[in-house]
Amino acid sequence: MELLKHWQFALGDAEPADEQAWQNVRVPHDWVIAQGFAKDMDEGGPQGFRDRFGKAWYRCSLPVEEVRAGNIYRLCFDGVMENSTVWVNGHLAGGRKYGYSGFALDVTQWLHSGENTVRVLADSTASPADRWYTGGGIYRKVYLEVLPAEHLEKEDIVITTDKNNIFIETGTEEETEAVLQVDGREYRARGRKKIALTAEQYTPWSAEHPALYPLALRLLKSGHTVTFRIGIRDIQMDAGGLRVNGRPEKLKGVCVHQDAGCFGTAVPTEIWRERLLLLKKFGCNAIRPSHHIFMPEFLDLCDELGFYVYEECFDKWTGGSYGRYYQKEWARDAACMVKRDRNHPCILIWGVGNEVEFQGLPSMMGHLKEHCDLVRTLDPTRPVTCALSPHLKRESDVDISQIKDIQKFVDEADENEIYDLAYRAAVMRQLAEIVDVFACNYQEPWYELIHEAAPDTPILGTEVYQYFEGYPMPMHSYTEHVPYQAALQHDYVIGGMIWAGFDYLGESMGWPAKGWAGALFTSDGEPKLGAYIMKSLWSEEPFVHFAVLDGSLRDAGVKEHWDMPNYVTHWDFPQYTKAVVPFAIATNCDKVTVRVNGNALFSRRPAEYPNGIVTGCLPYLKGEVAVEGERDGQKVCSHVVFTAGLAVQLAFAEPQIALADEEEHTLLLKVRALDENGTPVFRESALVRFIVEGDAVITGVENGDIMSHEPYSAQEIHLFRGRADVAVRVHGAKRVKVSAFADGMYSAECVIYQTEKI
Repeated sequence: MELLKHWQFALGDAEPADEQAWQNVRVPHDWVIAQGFAKDMDEGGPQGFRDRFGKAWYRCSLPVEEVRAGNIYRLCFDGVMENSTVWVNGHLAGGRKYGYSGFALDVTQWLHSGENTVRVLADSTASPADRWYTGGGIYRKVYLEVLPAEHLEKEDIVITTDKNNIFIETGTEEETEAVLQVDGREYRARGRKKIALTAEQYTPWSAEHPALYPLALRLLKSGHTVTFRIGIRDIQMDAGGLRVNGRPEKLKGVCVHQDAGCFGTAVPTEIWRERLLLLKKFGCNAIRPSHHIFMPEFLDLCDELGFYVYEECFDKWTGGSYGRYYQKEWARDAACMVKRDRNHPCILIWGVGNEVEFQGLPSMMGHLKEHCDLVRTLDPTRPVTCALSPHLKRESDVDISQIKDIQKFVDEADENEIYDLAYRAAVMRQLAEIVDVFACNYQEPWYELIHEAAPDTPILGTEVYQYFEGYPMPMHSYTEHVPYQAALQHDYVIGGMIWAGFDYLGESMGWPAKGWAGALFTSDGEPKLGAYIMKSLWSEEPFVHFAVLDGSLRDAGVKEHWDMPNYVTHWDFPQYTKAVVPFAIATNCDKVTVRVNGNALFSRRPAEYPNGIVTGCLPYLKGEVAVEGERDGQKVCSHVVFTAGLAVQLAFAEPQIALADEEEHTLLLKVRALDENGTPVFRESALVRFIVEGDAVITGVENGDIMSHEPYSAQEIHLFRGRADVAVRVHGAKRVKVSAFADGMYSAECVIYQTEKI
C-alpha cells in the first residue's frame, strides 16, 4: 500500500507544537526546491544556492483496517534525504543515514487496527553536503508492506540467465514454485533453494529489443508470491569489446543526476520516462546514474525502454559528504544497491566509487579491493570497477575529513600532482588486478598507454567531455577532437558516458548560476548542438542540424572544457546588417549543402573536418538558411531555419494529449512564442502566465534557464529563448485544459483528456 498522500510537513530544530506551522504535502516531496535563493549561503554553489541545511519533520495517519496476528508489517522508504529517524505511534522504529539508500522497518509490534501515526525526521544539518543539489525530505516513495510469517524476501532472490536457461536462487529452504511466461507460453518448475527453467523460444533482452517476461515465485507453504520482469540476455565484456547476445555493441551513454528542474529531486516517473525516450531518440543506449543509488522506478524504466546501466553507490569515500558515514555504513549501503538491483537486466556494471581520494596509492587500493570483493560476493555475474579521475597525486598527511571542497582536492592540479606517464602505467597495472573494467573519467589521451599497460582489461569512458579532448601532457591543452570518437576507434574501449545528459541543479561555478549548464539537453529537455553531435555518432537515421555562434548570449557559467562554443539554433541577428556569422552543422550524412535564401553558399563533407562537425561562416541576410544532407549523392534530409518576426502568439508543443488510463499523471507541457508565420521567436522573453481548468493542479514552472532565479513554485515565468514550461498533475479527470497567456500575444491552450477504454 503506497503512502503518498495526506502527509504534513514542517521545518524546525524541534517538531512544531503549533498546528499552524504544518502544511499539507504529498510524497515524494523535496522541501528544498521551494526555498528562496541565498547568494552568500554556505556551500551555495554545490547546492544551487538553495539552503538545504535544516531539519524537516513529516507526519501522516496510517490506516490499517485490521492488524492480523502472524502477519509482518513493514514500513518501507525508497529514500529520505538524509539521516532519517522514524517513529510509529510514538515508538522509535529506526531510520537510515545515507539519503540514497532505501530501507524497510518492521513495525509490527507498534501497529494497531485503525489509525496509526507515522512521524519522520530528515536531518540535513550536517556539513559538507554533496557537491550537487540533493534536495531534502521524503523525496521518494513510501509504502506499507504486509507479509505472512512465512514469506519470500525479494532482495534475497537472485535470478541469472545463460542463453535460454534461467536460474533462480530463492533464498529459502522452503519449496517454491516458479512460473515464467514467455510469449503466451508458461514454464513451471519447483525447488527448495535453487530452481532452473528453460525457455524454448524467446527474444533476448538488449537496448535495441528490451524484451521483458513476467516471472512469479510462490512459496507453497503460505502462498506468498513475488513477481519480477526479467530479461534473458547474454553479456560478454573483455579487451576485445562488448558483446550483447553475441553481437558487438558500444555504450552510447550519458551521465545524469537525479534532479529534474522544477521537480527538484522528487521527480515523477513520467518525467524520467519522457527524458529517457528523448535520449533514445538521439541514439543513446546507456546511462550512468551519478554518483549514487537512484530511485527504483528509474531502473524499471531502463529495463523497459532499453538502456545499459553503470550503477554506482558512492562519490567519494572518506571525504566529502559521505565521509561522516563511510566507516560504519559503506558495506550496508553498497549491499543495498546490489541486492535491490541485481535482478535488473539493464544493470551492466557495478561501480563502487567515483574519483576517490588518494587514487592509486596503497590506502585507496586496499579500500577498492574490499569494496569490489563485497560486490562480487553479492553478484559474481557482473564486472565491478571504480570511476577514476585523470589526476594522480602523491601521498600527503592531509586529514581528508577536514577538507570542505573535496572535489578541488581530488580533481585540481597542485604541488602533489604526478605527471610521469610511466607511473600512470604502473598504477593502471595494479588497478587491473582489482577491477574488471577501467572506468576512466576524461582519460582519452591515455587510452593507448592504459591498454599497453593492461591489455586484457577493457576501458569505459565513464565521464567524457562532449566537445574537447586533451593532450597526454599537458592534459589541459585541448583539441576539438570529439572525445567519444575514441570509443569508435578502439575495440578495447567499450563506450563512453558524456558529462552530462541534462543540465542539473547544483555544482554551480558561481553566482548567479543555480546549476550546471554544460549538458547535451537543458533541464526542460531542449536539445543543444552537443546532443546533435552525439546523434551524428550514435544514430544511423540520416539527419542534419544547423546552429550559429551567437556572441550576444550571456555566459551560463559552465566550467572550462565541459563547455563548448555557444552554438544555438536560430537565424535572427537584429544587431547585424550583413555581418559574417560562424555556424556549425552536426550530421551523419556524407555531404551537406548550405543555402541562404535559395543560393548555395557552402558545400562540404564532414569527413574533411577532424571532429566531423562542419563549420564555416555565412553572411547574415534575413530570410532562411536551408541545410541539405546527402548520402550517396542523394538528398536524404534537411533543416531549415527562418528569421523570426514579432512574437504574436503562444503555442503548446502538444495542443492535445490523450491519457490511456484514469490514474494520476504528471506532465511537463512546453509552450513557445511564434511569429505570424509560426516561426519560433528565439529572442522573446515575455512573462507567461498559466491557468489550469479541471481536476488538475500546476505543480511548477520551468524554462531551462540555469541563470534564472524565478521561483519554480509559481504559476508564471518568463520565456527563455522563446520557450517556457508548466508542470501539471492530472488527477484522472476526463478533461483538463491548460492555458498560457502573455501580454501582446494570442493565448495558447492544451487539452488533456482520457481515451475510452477498449
